[in-house]
Amino acid sequence: MDNGKERRSWHRSRKKRHPISTYLEENQKYLNDRLGVGKSFDIGVHDFYVGHTRMLLYYINGFAESLLISQVMRELNDVRDRELADDAFDQLFHKFIPFFQLSKVETTDEFMDKLLVGQVGLIIDRSRHAIILDAKILPNRTPQEPDTERIVRGAHDGFTEVLITNTTLTRRRIRDQRLRFEIMQIGERTKTDVAVAYLQDVANEELVCTLKERLQNIQIDGIPMAEKTVEEFIIGKTLNPFPLVRYTERPDVAAVHLLEGHVLIYVDTSPSVMITPATYFHHVQHAEEYRQTPVIGAYLRWVRFLGIFASVFVLPIWLLLVMHPSMIPEPLHFLGIKKMGSIPILAQFLIAEVGLDLMRMAAIHTPAPLSIAVGLLAAILVGDVAIKVGLFAPEVILYLAVAAIGMYATPSYELSLANRLIRLFLILMVGFFSTPGLMIGLTLILIFLATTRSLNTPYLWPFIPFNYKGMKDIVVRLAVPSKNNRPSIVRSQNSSRQ
Repeated sequence: MDNGKERRSWHRSRKKRHPISTYLEENQKYLNDRLGVGKSFDIGVHDFYVGHTRMLLYYINGFAESLLISQVMRELNDVRDRELADDAFDQLFHKFIPFFQLSKVETTDEFMDKLLVGQVGLIIDRSRHAIILDAKILPNRTPQEPDTERIVRGAHDGFTEVLITNTTLTRRRIRDQRLRFEIMQIGERTKTDVAVAYLQDVANEELVCTLKERLQNIQIDGIPMAEKTVEEFIIGKTLNPFPLVRYTERPDVAAVHLLEGHVLIYVDTSPSVMITPATYFHHVQHAEEYRQTPVIGAYLRWVRFLGIFASVFVLPIWLLLVMHPSMIPEPLHFLGIKKMGSIPILAQFLIAEVGLDLMRMAAIHTPAPLSIAVGLLAAILVGDVAIKVGLFAPEVILYLAVAAIGMYATPSYELSLANRLIRLFLILMVGFFSTPGLMIGLTLILIFLATTRSLNTPYLWPFIPFNYKGMKDIVVRLAVPSKNNRPSIVRSQNSSRQ
């Protein structure tokens, strides 16, 4: 049987729901076979009696909260047989199990699904229902400030890899009964929890329905890479290097976007929350700008804009001036190159760009105690020696460093990588076609961005199509009391904020 037939057969088998039998031995045999009891060391089964009623307690070592389960078992040991005479299930579910997070299931498939996410299951003899206790402990770390979104003032907590922790951090900031977290499971094998978050009376209903439909249509065995895999299914197949959704690991940033009318996607096992819809200008803002006064925030924003501009255009423009020294104004003659290297200037740029990426990856993959030493070795020794032996012109290293600083000043890591590809594209266009190449390259990029849409949202809004209020909020960091309305781009049900 080929892989396609095997997959279709497997999906059909998953649709067949196996009901819980009134015969406990039959349930035990089926569950033990499907779960691999006796083969997988971490799947545990406790066979015991409450009065004269036999029961099976299924759990996974490492997930089950032992103290809580021990307390439940202690309470069940005090139950007498005459108290379970009529209906053991109802008596246990409504009276004798001292735990508030209980649910009942009617099929062994649902029982196993609950068990595999860490919950504890109870099979009762002569009952067509099983009891699920949500008594799990998930591996977790404390909410720490994310490395890529650090600020000086303000909250220093961040999302973790546990979904329930992330939703709690969000609800701590938005205590509104209309905040919704609709959860679903994605992946036939991983069954990863994915939650769609939105404000019921604010978010655009069409966007919410679109996202839920696309998530429910995902057919894959698993999403171990979490939010990035989900993004690729939502956005679809694309060669666009620019990020079409925004990620954040900060609960305050997530809360702000929920209040604006955005729809967020939380994926279990990932500390990054997906913000939709997102435009290019969503990726150039940082929380630090809103933790300072409006004047200081506007200054920081413009410095950041300058860094982003430098990361894209400094190298292509300087390369053009070097290729055509007559274009350099007399007061700026120092911008030219004093001593050419041993290889063509275009090749110097390409080698330096690749070298910068190698240094970045080496710093990421190097153990923390050695990363500083690796950075100094690469920046000082390699760069200095490359200049002295004549491989590179000193100006190449200088302007590449300026571009690198601008790249690291970009708030969105995904946008900084996209801007690097655009910079390489412009360098090649200038190197091969000179001034016309730069103009054609810029035109192609602008057309590409203007025609790009993220979930039916213009990517360059509010620049294209032009929106005065939205553009003013991008250019100048407005005071919060003056922002009476939500951004029109989200098409919210309730546009008024104050």
